[in-house]
Amino acid sequence: MLAVLGLGSLEELVERAVPEGIRFSGSLELPEPLSEEQLLREARDIADANRPLRSCIGMGYYDCYTPAVILRNILENPGWYTAYTPYQPEISQGRLEALLNFQTMVTDLTAMDIANASMLDEGTAAAEAVFLAFNVEQQGHGRSRAPRRKLFVSEDAFPQTLEVVGTRAAPIGVELVTDAACGEPPADAFAGFIQYPAASGAIPDLKAFVRQCRERNMVSIVATDLLSLCLLTPPGEMGADIVVGSAQRFGVPMGFGGPHAGFLATRERYKRMLPGRLVGVSRDVHGQPALRLALQTREQHIRREKATSNICTAQVLLAVMAAMYAVYHGPSGLRNIAARVHRHASFLAERLTDAGFTLAADSFFDTLRVAVDADKADGIQRSAAERGINLGRPSSGQLHISLDETTSGQELQDLLRVFGVPMGDDDPVTAMAREARAHLPEGYVRQSPFLEAEVFNRHHSETQMLRYMARLQAKDLSLVHSMIPLGSCTMKLNATAEMIPVTWPEFARMHPFAPADQTGGYRRLIARLEEWLAAITGFAAVSVQPNAGSQGEYSGLLVIRKYHAANGQEQRDVCLIPSSAHGTNPASAVLAGMSVVVVDCDDDGNIDLTDLRAKADRFGDRLAALMVTYPSTHGVFEEAITDICHAVHERGGQVYLDGANLNALVGLCLPGRIGPDVCHLNLHKTFCIPHGGGGPGVGPLAVGEHLKTYLPSHGVVPECGPPEGITAVSSAPWGSAGILPISWAYIAMMGPRA
Repeated sequence: MLAVLGLGSLEELVERAVPEGIRFSGSLELPEPLSEEQLLREARDIADANRPLRSCIGMGYYDCYTPAVILRNILENPGWYTAYTPYQPEISQGRLEALLNFQTMVTDLTAMDIANASMLDEGTAAAEAVFLAFNVEQQGHGRSRAPRRKLFVSEDAFPQTLEVVGTRAAPIGVELVTDAACGEPPADAFAGFIQYPAASGAIPDLKAFVRQCRERNMVSIVATDLLSLCLLTPPGEMGADIVVGSAQRFGVPMGFGGPHAGFLATRERYKRMLPGRLVGVSRDVHGQPALRLALQTREQHIRREKATSNICTAQVLLAVMAAMYAVYHGPSGLRNIAARVHRHASFLAERLTDAGFTLAADSFFDTLRVAVDADKADGIQRSAAERGINLGRPSSGQLHISLDETTSGQELQDLLRVFGVPMGDDDPVTAMAREARAHLPEGYVRQSPFLEAEVFNRHHSETQMLRYMARLQAKDLSLVHSMIPLGSCTMKLNATAEMIPVTWPEFARMHPFAPADQTGGYRRLIARLEEWLAAITGFAAVSVQPNAGSQGEYSGLLVIRKYHAANGQEQRDVCLIPSSAHGTNPASAVLAGMSVVVVDCDDDGNIDLTDLRAKADRFGDRLAALMVTYPSTHGVFEEAITDICHAVHERGGQVYLDGANLNALVGLCLPGRIGPDVCHLNLHKTFCIPHGGGGPGVGPLAVGEHLKTYLPSHGVVPECGPPEGITAVSSAPWGSAGILPISWAYIAMMGPRA
């Protein structure tokens, strides 16, 4: 084909395109390629090493039912999962409408004014809320005084969320202070953060919290559970300023941690600061209603070093699923699901307290913390596992039970038995649970309606739902219709064989904090994928925790900063960035606490080496890093890339390579061997994870030998990452692990020579 087009052979094409000094002529350390049939057999072996028990761990991740009509016609449908980001609204009206439904669902349930089209996960949504609040603080006080830099947080929040918030807060000089340390919000805090319902299951006094924040001129941030808001008074009705959370339990599988659609909702007055994407209603040239991405000026690639967020993507496919779940069930269906979950939890609480157990809270939605003698807790937890149920263990003297829409009467019986509460085999548990009294606090029972829009009140049969989704799909362009000439994100085939394992229950129903002896398949697949990515790029080690390219960028800069600090050079805070760089580069650097200095480029986008050396010399021992995209955003190779890396290294800096354009390198050269120290990859670009209409993505981080001890760790799962590594950047230990089988399958079927 290349010869027919007049391009010569592949070898000749590579020789012309890739500079000789960086061309790779060896053999990649990868296994021989598998056929599709062999691949699926291997995937089955790996899946069988996972044991997805019924999870009562909770902590923001819950089992749920994905309605079959949504599973087959959204998640498993290439018409939805291969569509590109909706930058061209005329070929994206279907998914834009689905995203508008998501935004409406979030604003209705939270009672807020405005919501974005999804965030990466709950932890990063909370961190983005902190950035928004800090931006409000900085703008509100101007130069009259220094901005306040304390964030007041409730300790009874999900630990992974607090860790991600802490990771993101530290580089911009924000200090976390807890309610355990100071009780009420201190006067020098700019914002307060609380979980509603709390991690322990308790329903906190949100009204008092919001009032305290308002009295101190603080921004109030509330992390919440959308299903609970079908029964609980929403935060917006109590005056909250920002509300965040995850829509995972609205029909999206746990997937060992992701991908899931986080959300961020806020007040109208903060709309210009809203991170991520926002779908708005406009009019086309004929005056008809049309949808588009709105508020384009807040896109971070435009704001660059003045950005308050580096997020440039969303979790579109998962947001669409969650929105369709709400469309399918409607307000009454969601309320019924929430009521059943709460009744089951109430019944369980009453039986446990009758048996003499003490609960952490009298009021709750779906979660119970049970005080248990430490010497008995191990036995109860082990007995539950033998019955196929995982309990949480927040401390040695507590057990944690979170229920969900899949909880059955048999499971309630099993739970009572493991706690030693006598039950007869014919005990009508489900009927008794139906009669359990509510355990919601007085004054916190929702009275307001929600989801009153027509779309949430007419598509409740499978046929109606099928036709609605088909109508939206017909308005979009995807791989079903043609290739999409819009950037590198779609320049590959999203093969069906790669997608098949994703929805197998052994992968889909796994809780991210399940015991290690139940997750052997996932850990084997992830370890192998990280090894392969390291071999393909020429770096020493890889972490798949970052769940977007922008997050991979940010993580890479944090690794560089930690390396400098470990070597006694914390003063290194200057990041050199070429003028041709992608806008997320300076945004990531600013959020990592660095000062951005722009390096000149020539008309072709090549870095001006003289200007680079001059600026590196000017900042001396403050030089932390250079960020370079290779090939550049102009589509050309930097001919002086090795000289560029050497110039930075001899002045004590590190080189970060943006791997957004790795399509041009993979198999042809090893970027890790041409000078860079850090590189993020885009599995949704080069390694075949479908873009899903604008997400999900995965942005693994590859580093050199001297940096691998600083890759991301995770406080909830200590065996994830090195103990000396940076703290977690994503809520889940291995990020969006549920879609990693796709890239694993792609590499396994391509082999070393493809």
